[in-house]
Amino acid sequence: MFGFFLFDELPQNYAKVMTTDSQRFNQLFHGLLDRGVYIAPALYEAGFVSAAHTDEDIAQTIAVAREVFNTLSK
Repeated sequence: MFGFFLFDELPQNYAKVMTTDSQRFNQLFHGLLDRGVYIAPALYEAGFVSAAHTDEDIAQTIAVAREVFNTLSK
């Protein structure tokens, strides 16, 4: 299970979570989607890895995510 909080450190409370930058999340979502990686489209939804994902699938997803993270505006 995974999710995205676009902060320098993991948020420690609900109030901090609610300040997540939805515009940056949208950039992340569409950047991944444009590169063939689909994650849950809503900011506060969790993602899941399953036994159907191969090591290669996960490695490719990480590489694509790294590429997209490098393009996000701050």
